[in-house]
Amino acid sequence: MTAPHSTARVGVYADVANMYRNGGQRMQYDVLRNFACRDNAEPVRLNAYVTFDSERAKRDQIYRDGALSFHSKLRDYGYKVIVKDINWFSDESGARYGKAGASLDLAVDALLQSEKLDRVLIASGDGDFANVARALQNRGCRVEIAALDNAAPSLHEEADLFMSGFLIPNMIPIPRNLAADAEWGQIGSRVRGWCYWHEADRGFGYMRFLKAVAGGLWFTDARHPNSPYETAFFRAAHLPQGVRPASLPSRHTIFEFELAESERADGMQAVEIELVSRL
Repeated sequence: MTAPHSTARVGVYADVANMYRNGGQRMQYDVLRNFACRDNAEPVRLNAYVTFDSERAKRDQIYRDGALSFHSKLRDYGYKVIVKDINWFSDESGARYGKAGASLDLAVDALLQSEKLDRVLIASGDGDFANVARALQNRGCRVEIAALDNAAPSLHEEADLFMSGFLIPNMIPIPRNLAADAEWGQIGSRVRGWCYWHEADRGFGYMRFLKAVAGGLWFTDARHPNSPYETAFFRAAHLPQGVRPASLPSRHTIFEFELAESERADGMQAVEIELVSRL
């Protein structure tokens, strides 16, 4: 059955430099677009704000060609690429530092263009966008945030939906899955999720993960027929070093794990668990 087409008009504003610095070196911007429009909504604005070092480009052909190729790929996905040139300065000690200032452009564009949008997704962990999120909400927009490491707590508080990019299937590729036959969410694949229930005395718990980019994210109980989530049993003994079982469950600790046949009656089990991020 074909999913009904949403009437929502969506704007995506991606702070590419922020995402790159915080774990998004191999981020898939087509997946970001699909997530933003997951209910078949219309992508009215797709803006990607990138930084470019013109000085380096003059002497480094590999950097120049790589950057221009990346910009072309973004355009192929339907993004308007807004290039901010890095300006170089020297401090009192003579040390050089660069500034690009893409955040202001993103904020202004999102506010000006929001009159024709119903939903805005900002891909950034920069806390400066918390006030932008509030202003967009006051204009009637639903505001979603997708971020990676070092996301400001204020973004969690202001967003209508905050989603770690690590949790969005295939947005940040898992290297160990590249040669695997199993797709995200299948037995044998590696996925990312969080512990939503933990029985400390009995030494086990359950992970929750998003099994596919789909609507209905508010149906967090995987037993609901419209839920896009799935669960996996785990043993506390299999948790990675540095994670205290007493700190679980936690929505702010993200794990990567392999899905295996459960040792219990049915379902799946999380094994080979690794810590990915702490929000």
